[in-house]
Amino acid sequence: MTDAHAPSISAVFPCHNEAENVEWVIRDALEHLPAITDAFEVLIVDDGSTDGTAARADAAARGDPRVRVVAHPTNLGYGRALRSGFEAAKHELIFYADGDGQFSLADLPRLVQALDGRGFVVGYRRQRADPPHRRLNAWLWNMSVRLLLGTRVRDLDCGFKLFRREAVFVTDLISGRGAAISAELVTRAARAGHAYAQVGVTHYPRRAGEQSGNDLRVVLRSFVDLLRLRLALR
Repeated sequence: MTDAHAPSISAVFPCHNEAENVEWVIRDALEHLPAITDAFEVLIVDDGSTDGTAARADAAARGDPRVRVVAHPTNLGYGRALRSGFEAAKHELIFYADGDGQFSLADLPRLVQALDGRGFVVGYRRQRADPPHRRLNAWLWNMSVRLLLGTRVRDLDCGFKLFRREAVFVTDLISGRGAAISAELVTRAARAGHAYAQVGVTHYPRRAGEQSGNDLRVVLRSFVDLLRLRLALR
């Protein structure tokens, strides 16, 4: 049974070509969110998928007002997908997880508990279910963010984070096609004085589909956004 005083939650899932995963993501969210709060919504942001992700998400959402789909006609990138989700979110707390099914909201209650007066909670993968080259790339990216922004988080790009609405500066966000959005969210919130906690979460192997975060164009766009962010936050 949920706590009558539990805060409302908008759960945002950015998806690009995740047709084989999106239905599981929605089912998992609908399984675990009611145990936390009665007031929640599941937002699937389809970022210009070409594999039928939007159609499957629409079918899963049909007849269930707790689930909404926000669709980009073309692919705008991870950062813009999250920004669209944040703009559409209605509730007090904004949670987001990658829409690839590598996380479960079974871990979300621990983030809600850790929030306790803080502005946001950052998940970190206790054991990454990724090949060595992706772990190396993530380490190099974290070091770059520390050097350029001074932001020190254990697993910055873990796609499992919970924010109070006032800690998400939606109108200020500039990250676009790359992955700098996580660095921007954490850095802006921390610099605004919001305390945060870090909580270990389980990272599961991909069930289906392919990861695109290591695409050279995505990596280059991420670094461009990171440099823009450094200039904007001086």
